[in-house]
Amino acid sequence: MAPTPPGTAAPYPADDAPFAPSAPVPAPDASGDGRLSATVERLRGEVRAAHAAAEGRALIELAKGVIVERLGCGPAQAARQLAELADRAGLSRLELAADIINQAARDRMAEAADAFVRTAVAEPDATAPAASVAVRLRTAESAALSAGDTQAVAESLLRHALEPLGAVAVAIWTTGPDASLSLRGHAGFGPDEAARWHYVPPGVTTAARQALTGRRTVRYPSLAAAGIPSIGRARHPDGGRVVVPAGTGGRIHGVLEICWARPLDPLPQAVERQIEALAELCAHTLEALPEASPGGFPPADGDGATALAELSDGLYDPALVLTPHLDEAGRLVDFRIRHANAHFQDPAGRPRGSVDGALLLEAYPATAGGSELFDRIERVHATGEPFRARRVRLTALVDEVPLASLADISITRCGAAVLLIWRVEDESARLASLLQHAQRLGRVGAFEEDVVTGEITWHGQLFELFGRRPTEPPVALRDLAAHAHPDDAATIRRFLQKVLYQRRVGSAAFRMLRHDGVTRHIRVTAEPALGTEGGLQSVRGAYQDISAQHWTEVALTATRDRLAATEEAAEERNRLTLQLQHAIMPPAKPPLDAPGLDVAVRYRPAESESLVGGDWYDAVVLPSKKVLLCVGDVAGHGVEAATGMVVLRNALRGLAVTGAGPGQLLSWLNSVAHHLTAQVTATAVCGIYDPGSRTLRWARAGHLPPVLVRGEEAVDQPLLRGLLLGALAEAEYEESELLLEPGDTVLMYTDGLVERRDTAVHDSVAHLLTVARQPSDSLERRLDQLLARSKSDTDDDTCVVGVQVS
Repeated sequence: MAPTPPGTAAPYPADDAPFAPSAPVPAPDASGDGRLSATVERLRGEVRAAHAAAEGRALIELAKGVIVERLGCGPAQAARQLAELADRAGLSRLELAADIINQAARDRMAEAADAFVRTAVAEPDATAPAASVAVRLRTAESAALSAGDTQAVAESLLRHALEPLGAVAVAIWTTGPDASLSLRGHAGFGPDEAARWHYVPPGVTTAARQALTGRRTVRYPSLAAAGIPSIGRARHPDGGRVVVPAGTGGRIHGVLEICWARPLDPLPQAVERQIEALAELCAHTLEALPEASPGGFPPADGDGATALAELSDGLYDPALVLTPHLDEAGRLVDFRIRHANAHFQDPAGRPRGSVDGALLLEAYPATAGGSELFDRIERVHATGEPFRARRVRLTALVDEVPLASLADISITRCGAAVLLIWRVEDESARLASLLQHAQRLGRVGAFEEDVVTGEITWHGQLFELFGRRPTEPPVALRDLAAHAHPDDAATIRRFLQKVLYQRRVGSAAFRMLRHDGVTRHIRVTAEPALGTEGGLQSVRGAYQDISAQHWTEVALTATRDRLAATEEAAEERNRLTLQLQHAIMPPAKPPLDAPGLDVAVRYRPAESESLVGGDWYDAVVLPSKKVLLCVGDVAGHGVEAATGMVVLRNALRGLAVTGAGPGQLLSWLNSVAHHLTAQVTATAVCGIYDPGSRTLRWARAGHLPPVLVRGEEAVDQPLLRGLLLGALAEAEYEESELLLEPGDTVLMYTDGLVERRDTAVHDSVAHLLTVARQPSDSLERRLDQLLARSKSDTDDDTCVVGVQVS
């Protein structure tokens, strides 16, 4: 025998004793707990050895039975024959027994063992010893078939067949009629983990569900990397998984999920054949379990076809009962029509009994085409998950010509049989229903009047429009004026002249006066129908209630009139506001009489008159010969903002006469904004310039600080502490003093100069400093450059005050 690769265990010894304990019993320590633990471990080992011996004896007895059948000898002679053949071949009786069973069975287990032997010869580094593969697979099969429940099957598969492949855990899932998953057996997972995963509802994506819905083997080199939840993921987060549907005859009974502790490399084809054989073994085991009946169905008896046939006969919709048709290899190739109920109508016109017993693809070849109906039936049969859909296109071939119709489909499995129900949609009835709904929603009623016989046909909707009972006679076209407002008589007369005498399509709108006192606005449209001799035969047309449209138009006209008046009032309001602002804040200010100081201002109003704001500036020489410099911005637009601006500007002028510093002035101005105005809030920066010492004391209230331009440098001043005006009843404002040199320029501005919707404030200020650094031959020129190169896009007012020391 080949040596066992690292990481695998040789499950069977080579002598005639089929199994032995897998691990030595540890020596007990001196304590009582240690002796008890050693005793428990020894007993466990003995139990494992007993199970292994029993499983090995089962294979040997089965091989002896094959010899008895082939040679016609007795059991004792068969035992001697088995021992002699094993000695000649240099094999143990267990290995020879597995070879004999493989040769006699020639099933998937034998194919898997043969494939592994061929691979092991070509690839010496195969996953497990070639000589033990047949023993492992046959022992696993024997233990599974003799096990009393699926839990024992899972433990046997892991111990005998999967642990030598490096697997650490296995789970066997069964599928419910609603495509749910139930954990029927597991090994290698803790009891708490198994309890949490005992049931997986439909629609929850897990590794087992991926294999079930895809009906194929799914491999995950690392379950955590795939992001798929499943049992044992927390214990082996980087472990690989192989998940195989366990099915027979095209029907999936469950799912076999195998877990490795480490990431999984691609498996050799021989190992994959082993896993597929184990999945088929699980399928045969699960097939013997009782299946839960779908909702409303009787318990499945046999293949379930009898129960479904009885159920289909009680339905009012066409139904077929289908059973799987397998080929010689046991693969599903078609479905046989076992029963068609009394409401079944063959699309090709054949008698109902002619399709009983026929194969589905032979009777209706187009079901395998674009409709994908056969794939749906196959999927329901495989997974048990019901399928329902509305307005599916059914296709049948009649004399090689495809005929299609729309139908509501329902496919359900019971046992091994499938029930196909469909309700074919009547196209003409559906169109008639749609027309009725359209007439009801549009409040339209059709009519036809025979002008020769006088017979009138009304749509039911017309009786409701005219306020007449269905038992009352319809209203003739010639009598229409009697049911209309007198002012509309001329309109109706012209309509009748055009239709009845000029024989052209006509339309008219009039007010109908109903007997119940309700007035309706009605539009009538009619066209003449001529007879064979060219004379007028009949008139067809429709009435429509347009009352809602009429009153909507009236309301819309009134709204337009009010909107026009409102727009005119708003334009007048904005014009007065703009005049007020320009009267107080002219775009330019006359030269200021301040020795040693050049002062210039710029004011640019908003482009839109509706955005007239509250930006303001001031530059005035105080009685103390000091100069008050300030800019501010009142929140909001319109008359309220302009009025607040006037109040704050004039209040600051009056307070500055006291000789107080800028911080104190802003504190008083905050009280004015909070108490003496209608809750005005504003930002401002205020400075007092002393020509004697060339110092500028300044403070800010939530406003951007001034900019100092000295030579070729331009820097903004620090953000002093100061809350915006009007926010609180009392506030204190920090002051700073700036000593100016001849040639220095100080700029104060509002945010309309720099503010952009897509740019941070500090980036906009950096652009302003770049423009301010550029040389200029005068202060006026510098302010013009600032306005011309501003990148602001908020369409807000802009104020700039500049002072230059001479």
